[in-house]
Amino acid sequence: MHEGGKKAIVVALLANSGIFIAKVVGFLITGAASMLAEAVHSLADTGNQALLLLGGRRAERAASAEHPFGYGAERYFWAFIVAMVIFLLGSLFALYEGVHKFLDPHPLEQPAVAIGILGVAILLECWSFKTAITEANRLRGDLGWSQFIKGTKEAELPVVLLEDLGALVGLAVALIAVVLSVVLNDPRWDAIGSIVIGLLLAAIAVVLAGEMKSLLIGEAASEQNISIIQEAIVDSPQVSGLIHMRTMHLGPGEILLAAKIEFRAGLSVEIVSDEINAAEGRIRGALNLKVVSYLEPDLFRRS
Repeated sequence: MHEGGKKAIVVALLANSGIFIAKVVGFLITGAASMLAEAVHSLADTGNQALLLLGGRRAERAASAEHPFGYGAERYFWAFIVAMVIFLLGSLFALYEGVHKFLDPHPLEQPAVAIGILGVAILLECWSFKTAITEANRLRGDLGWSQFIKGTKEAELPVVLLEDLGALVGLAVALIAVVLSVVLNDPRWDAIGSIVIGLLLAAIAVVLAGEMKSLLIGEAASEQNISIIQEAIVDSPQVSGLIHMRTMHLGPGEILLAAKIEFRAGLSVEIVSDEINAAEGRIRGALNLKVVSYLEPDLFRRS
């Protein structure tokens, strides 16, 4: 696992653990539905960070006879599970609680406590979000945030970023809902806040599930890395051209590469073999990734 991603997960785990405890205390004191929805949200986030750490650890296992390409994709699997947890535990509970409290509203008790706890939670969540942004900036370069989340092969950082963003927006919604409930003397605003939080979590879960599904199915290397590989293959006077090439990420830091290469006519088997080994060496030297490569000599035939 990338060290930046691991650091972001650990910080998020610590922050969400503290936030969960604070929100539970706040709910027990105030009875606020949006506070309970946010507490469940933080519990889900805490569990999610533990699942991401588990996935990163399991992905580091060595390849076996049953899994000859290793376990790198486990990081994508556990990130997908995280998306399901956000939806099933966070979103559906918040929606249920919000609808229930809207149909059977109860006045809030000691709303000042709820507001104070939400303020502390916002500060802790900002710490986690800032850490995730700092670590993501080391990887995204000139990419916009949407491009980075959609294009990165790292499983953990997009999850932590979207979780933290959703948590901050959810906290703001919960705070507004509590204040409106007090100012307007109508506890249904608190219920509406819970419903909004549920819909927000559902949207985040859908985005994450879509991205992780794409990675689980198998995504090609980035356009930049494909160009680097192509240049490395043809960077020899003995290579006439690249016939075709396929790539797929086995995990965030590992690529499976298969290619057919046309060599100059008249070369011996030994020279072709040496050229293939040299091409593999150039590829590995140019990429900051592990590469499992299968390069095959062939003749280009026009159809």
